[in-house]
Amino acid sequence: MKKILSILIILALLPITSRAQVGEQKHDLCLGINGGIALNKVGFTPKINQTYHMGPTAGITMRYTSERYLGMYCAFQAELNYSSLGWKEDIYSSTNEKLPDTYQRNLTYIQMPIMAHLSFGKYTKGFRGHFIAGPQFGYLIGDVEKQSEIWTTMSSGRPDRMNSITSQYGLKAENSFEYGITAGLGGELTTSLGHFILEGRYYMGLSNVFNNSKKDPFPKSNNSTIMIKVTYLIDVTH
Repeated sequence: MKKILSILIILALLPITSRAQVGEQKHDLCLGINGGIALNKVGFTPKINQTYHMGPTAGITMRYTSERYLGMYCAFQAELNYSSLGWKEDIYSSTNEKLPDTYQRNLTYIQMPIMAHLSFGKYTKGFRGHFIAGPQFGYLIGDVEKQSEIWTTMSSGRPDRMNSITSQYGLKAENSFEYGITAGLGGELTTSLGHFILEGRYYMGLSNVFNNSKKDPFPKSNNSTIMIKVTYLIDVTH
């Protein structure tokens, strides 16, 4: 996975590092803002039943287009985002009975995706589609637990859970730095007022929220996020 991440970093940086004159050269810089929703789960091993944790994501976007080659516009895109991730448990008892207990963990990150941006279609005015992919890095700035007043326990005093996994309760996130791979598809409408973009994106974390040594309860605990984003960009140089 680390090799894949290294390759994606190189691919994301190619549009601004290449000097070969193989296409129509461009030097177009756009800046703007983005916002949307993030649907997140944490990939626990052993498994914890979850529904999607929904939270906001918003930030600033920079895109630099360097070339048009074979009808494709090649660009580099970077963002600095605030994102609310985490997980929301779907709780059943040891007898497979749906419980009224609720539990949600809110993990707030500052995230920086660094992506190659490839697009087809109208460049100056009109519609074009695009594909983006690259590495993403994040830093945890907030960790908040929310649980219901109703908290079903067994005779031992431990929470009554279908798979007996309860180590996550009260355990603070132990790894502030995270990294992974993000990719997405979108559409862009360019007008005299700027660039209006709608995009779907998926992020797969390659690092863990909690420590994963042999003595730790979770060998795996990575973020997995679906994002739906709207972005508005204006031309700085064109």
